[in-house]
Order: sequence, then C-alpha cells, then structure tokens
Amino acid sequence: MRVAEFDREKVLRSAMTSFMDKGYSKTSMQDLKKATGLHPGSIYCAFENKRGLLLAALEQYRLDRNTEFTEIFTGEKPVLIELKAYLDHIVLECQSCDVSRACLLTKALNEVAEQDEEVRDIITLHLANWQQAITQVLQKAIDQKEMMDDRNADSRAHYLMMGIYGLRTFAHTHPKGNVIKQLAEQLYQDVCR
Repeated sequence: MRVAEFDREKVLRSAMTSFMDKGYSKTSMQDLKKATGLHPGSIYCAFENKRGLLLAALEQYRLDRNTEFTEIFTGEKPVLIELKAYLDHIVLECQSCDVSRACLLTKALNEVAEQDEEVRDIITLHLANWQQAITQVLQKAIDQKEMMDDRNADSRAHYLMMGIYGLRTFAHTHPKGNVIKQLAEQLYQDVCR
C-alpha cells in the first residue's frame, strides 16, 4: 500500500480554517477534501477520522501560536512594549474577520469539549500552558519594575486571558470602528496598573 505524500502543516492549517469557519460538527468530509486537497481515504489513512484530524489540527494550532508568542516576546524590548505588540496582534486578528485568524481553541472548546473529554483535556492543557507563558512574561515585567508588584503575575495573567477571550468573542459581533482596539487598550492599561 502506497503512503500518501502531502505537506502536513499545510493540510492541518487548511483543516483548522474549515473547523473555525463552519465548526467541527458542520464541517463535512467534502469540506475537508476541498480545503485540504486530500481525498477522504487519505484523510482517514493519515488521521483515522475527522476527530483525528481535529486533534492534529489543535496540535498544529498550538505550535503556530507558540511560535507567534515567542516571536513577539523576544526579550529584546521592555516587556510592556512586547505585551502591547501582542495585544495589537490580537486586535488585528479580531478586526480582520478572517476565519483563518480566529481562535481554534475557543471554537472547539465551545462546540466539542462538552461531548469529548479528550478534546476538552487537550484544550485545557493548551490554555494552561498559554496562561503559564503569560504569567512568566508578566512576572518578568514585575521583576524588572515595569509594573508594580501589588498584584501577582498569575492574577494579572488570568485577567488578561479573560480579556482576550472577551475580545475574540465580542469581535464576532463585528463592532464598528475601533471598538476592539479601544477595549484592548483598556485591557492593557488594567493589566499594567
């Protein structure tokens, strides 16, 4: 039996876009065939089933987001400047209304996690790791006296994550003008004070 050859990352990113656009349940094998360029048999061979493709897409999403995070938080600039750049990046994603820039974790958490314990556990772990990374960044800002130490980094990270979830969710209502940007600026000010 011949093994199918394809660009795994490209296929997973295409699958992510399909899952973010229609949701897991409404994404058909035909949608995935069209998005990835793979025949259903190849998808089954490589990923076992649609759920296996979702699990692989979640992992690719985590890797992509970790790369973005690392590129923004290089340590070459003051932490608060990098934090502002990170929030600006999220605002651009929200304002673009581009499905491929949505949050797969949030989408899958809202849709699939209640019915699938493994998916819920994977998403929970990804979100916990993201929060830990944000906590480390904020702790560095506190240690470098860029922000006061009256609130610990962990509580600030919780607040920031809640705000980012809110921005992403609110962006789906397609607010006019710079509402998302203004909300992100307020979130930044609240985290930094």
